[in-house]
Amino acid sequence: MTEKLTAMPLDWDRALAIVAHPDDLEYGAAAAVAEWTDQGKHIGYLLVTRGEAGIDGLPPGECAAIREQEQRASAAVVGVETVEFLDHRDGVIEEGVALRRDLAAAVRRHRPDLLITINHRDTWGGRFWNTPDHRAVGRAVIDAAADAGNRWIFPEQLRDGSLEPWGGVRWVAVAASPEATHAQPVGDGSVERAIRSLTEHRAYLEGLGADPAEYARDLITRGAGGAAERFDGRRCVAFELFPR
Repeated sequence: MTEKLTAMPLDWDRALAIVAHPDDLEYGAAAAVAEWTDQGKHIGYLLVTRGEAGIDGLPPGECAAIREQEQRASAAVVGVETVEFLDHRDGVIEEGVALRRDLAAAVRRHRPDLLITINHRDTWGGRFWNTPDHRAVGRAVIDAAADAGNRWIFPEQLRDGSLEPWGGVRWVAVAASPEATHAQPVGDGSVERAIRSLTEHRAYLEGLGADPAEYARDLITRGAGGAAERFDGRRCVAFELFPR
């Protein structure tokens, strides 16, 4: 028998969503983000790359500018105003200390209760292999939750007084994980906003040969219903939740 999903905790005020590419959050978590911002929670986005390797027909510099603009528009649809970008290279993000350092600094700066990322596991379930960037960033987000609270890890960030250790991360929520444990119920309004949010990635989706509006509606609608049988029949966004 498939294990039931537990409702996501809601006793938090601030979250930081960290993913590899523009559009990653729209494929997994945007409907939940819309629910949470409607509840008055503050959520910021941090993109590790600018998605510059994502459109075959565009050179990286031009592509990065378009995808950054699309991500900001997409975030605004679900109530997110803070959108930041790091400059790791799209497609070849290196898992390791340098990435952990950048993410720990972001966590120390934003001071969230909840971290959100997408699937860090080897597959999406079965034999559908995940990408190196998703795996690297997802694992680094989980590590950075602990790094940020330890003053002896990356102490150079603390020396000028602009940053302080932050041990206040209580959970890391991983969207699109094949090992989901929790879920956030989503209403019709949040699902519609998630569809619009993904549709904002127009150049990227057209580069894949898709009609943005049709593609987004199909994917988000199917996603919201995909875990319903494990959540008392309610449409939801499923997460693998790691308590801290």
